[in-house]
Amino acid sequence: MTLLTVETSDHVTTLTLNRPDTMNPLGAKGDGDAFAAACDAINADMDVRCVILTGAGRAFSAGGDIKAMKQRTGTFGGTAPEISDGYRNNIHKVLRALYSLRVPLIAAVNGPAIGLGCDLACLADMRIASDRAKFGVTFLKLGIIPGDGGTWILPRIIGEARAAELFYTGDVIDAATARDWGLVSRVVEGEALMSEAQALAAKIAAMPPHALRHAKNLMRQGRSMSYDSALELAANTQAMMHLTDDHMEGVDALLEKRAPVFKGT
Repeated sequence: MTLLTVETSDHVTTLTLNRPDTMNPLGAKGDGDAFAAACDAINADMDVRCVILTGAGRAFSAGGDIKAMKQRTGTFGGTAPEISDGYRNNIHKVLRALYSLRVPLIAAVNGPAIGLGCDLACLADMRIASDRAKFGVTFLKLGIIPGDGGTWILPRIIGEARAAELFYTGDVIDAATARDWGLVSRVVEGEALMSEAQALAAKIAAMPPHALRHAKNLMRQGRSMSYDSALELAANTQAMMHLTDDHMEGVDALLEKRAPVFKGT
């Protein structure tokens, strides 16, 4: 079954993990290519200003395909070098594609997000959770380690100590705990999840597209650069923004006390 469905409306693209019968597992042949194609298309389309990632059915994603692990097939089969290449060329391709999105990404976590599924959600800029969502990085319980960069992702969101607690115990936390730990920004009733995500996406999509993408880049680059370097990057980027029509539209709208209409020019 095709991993992703892609729908775009009003400057917002929704990516839905679409293997509901098996809780949206990842790792099948072609999964990396599917994500890479979808994310490349989004990055190339200036009409898209925000992305929502969610799961079909009762789960966001249960992570790696356990049956394939048991049978040692696909990404999880072969010699150690072959498995390593399988991660690089498939699973890591999924993660790199999401990480490389130039527009803001919202994860609408509708149910369990476990292992690779949790790390997938953590690549989003914002996470909204259904009250039925659960989060866990349960790799050690399977006798493996986070093979998808999870040890790099999770501590940046909830801190070293809490990330270590989840990694080393394999515990699964509920949505309320995830909110308290800063893993998600809000928890809503399951029936309201997509409307909440869409409302947030609409606010983001109302922003000027070029400035929006540059703002995300500034936040991303700021993780690994000095303050002086961040200021220099901001100055150079800001100079370009001052020369756009969208900047003048924002100024005019504020002075005229109306909502701006940004066109990406």
